[in-house]
Amino acid sequence: MTLDNPSRLAGGNKGARSTPRLVAASNAPVAEPRTGNGKTGTHPRPLTPEEATKIARTSREDRENREGRRKGQPAQIPSLPPAPHAPIRFTPVALVLLQTLTDIITIAGAFGLAYWLRFRSDIIPKYTEPDNPTYATMLGVTVTTVIITFYFSKLYNLKRGASRVDEFYKIAAAVSMGTVLSLAINSLILGDNFVYSRQMLLIGWLMAIGFVTAGRILYSIVVGELRKHGVDRARVLVVGTGPTANTVVAKLDRHRALGYKVVGMVSESYQDDDTPQKIGRVSVLGNLSNLADIVRREKVDEVMIAVPGASDRDLHDILGLLQDDAVSVKIYPDASQLMAQYEVSVGELSGLPLLSVKDVALRGWNRRLKRTFDIVFSAIVLVLVAPIMLLIALAVKLNSPGPVFFIHERVGLDGQPFPLVKFRSMRTDADPAGWTTENDPRRTAVGTFIRRFSLDELPQFYNVLIGEMSVVGPRPEQPEYVKEFAQKIGRDYLLRHREKAGMTGWAQVNGLRGDSSIVDRMRADIYYVENWSLLLDLKIIVRTLVAMFKGKNAY
Repeated sequence: MTLDNPSRLAGGNKGARSTPRLVAASNAPVAEPRTGNGKTGTHPRPLTPEEATKIARTSREDRENREGRRKGQPAQIPSLPPAPHAPIRFTPVALVLLQTLTDIITIAGAFGLAYWLRFRSDIIPKYTEPDNPTYATMLGVTVTTVIITFYFSKLYNLKRGASRVDEFYKIAAAVSMGTVLSLAINSLILGDNFVYSRQMLLIGWLMAIGFVTAGRILYSIVVGELRKHGVDRARVLVVGTGPTANTVVAKLDRHRALGYKVVGMVSESYQDDDTPQKIGRVSVLGNLSNLADIVRREKVDEVMIAVPGASDRDLHDILGLLQDDAVSVKIYPDASQLMAQYEVSVGELSGLPLLSVKDVALRGWNRRLKRTFDIVFSAIVLVLVAPIMLLIALAVKLNSPGPVFFIHERVGLDGQPFPLVKFRSMRTDADPAGWTTENDPRRTAVGTFIRRFSLDELPQFYNVLIGEMSVVGPRPEQPEYVKEFAQKIGRDYLLRHREKAGMTGWAQVNGLRGDSSIVDRMRADIYYVENWSLLLDLKIIVRTLVAMFKGKNAY
């Protein structure tokens, strides 16, 4: 409301007491208009000074509350509509209970078998008879403690597509921590009766790690088969209609064991455009302007943002559209150039928060540790696979005329060329230039087989042993390709040559081998260099062994 000139007299009578006349505003109470005889008319009833003062004070207090300027009292918080709740589903609860039961059986089985080996079998000599009630109590406490440790280690968070290597690390750490904690708890419970076999404890600890890992692999296989048949399916909506979004849809469709069902795609614009109604077998349900309505209508569980080059403002706007909906949101790495090339970590400098988007992990002692690992690992592998390499050499020689080994120049550390050694997999009259493709006619019969399982690369362990390569690192390219890519992509491509070339790498275990995007390979290689750790190398090696048996994109 607004105050008119206070010098004006109410009712227009001169000599009357000066009273402010109020003009109605948005929230102002308006006096009922009356005439002098009490009937409704067009002239307002004059307000008394007390009424005017009260209304003015109320108006001022409302304004101060809105602006949050009252001393000692916060501004009033506007009410929000209640957020929708995700529907209660019993299938995930049943799966967690099944996983917990599997863990209990494997942990108890591991320590029970250790007890049998130590006291009931003839494998380990026994000198004293065990106190069975004591060991029964220890078993119960140990199983309970390890299960609780699993819970706090987030090993019961159902994650689709989680790395089994990462899960093994967490299992090993949780079993170790739980076992140590159980010793402390058992000592408090049993007191003087706490006498146990250290051999049994060591055997049980190692077996528990192995048994739980095997049990969880079996569990994931069973759950994967159930998800293929529609159990515990998550309804997914993909934001984006370009090649990146198509890649996400194709991967979700190919890996049906993850249990995702793509309900549709949403255009990354806020208005109708010329986007087709269907892209492949997936329908385009609308655009960002009606994203929230689509999520509710289709009962979406997860939203995957796959918009290449999206800025932080774009992502913030999309997340804002979904803030009132009970859905999980994931961002495909290519949807953000920053996230695609770097891992962002948060740190602080004397209380000043900092975002770290670039780091160099392979330097100093880390570089020496990596070189030591390369020497030990390559030497062990060369000794173990020597008979296999001999058989491959004989097969190559008998299958086609020519040398057993193929030596080709590649670019390694600091852009320096080196001779890379492989088993020959092509005919001697074939042009070795160019990438191999599926059903490549240049390959020999033996070459097709050894390339299928990457056995042609076993001689590269010799390159590793003498220091020309590393077990894990960016894959080496031919000099002509390095020149071409450096011109097209720029200086970023040359950064991958700041480290030794590897027999396998982060790009290869993520499917970026063969005829795949060189830009995606480059980004994966830079990510590896800046985030190296010995555990990451071990993870890549394990995933490489798994990929060797699958043979995908290996030709």
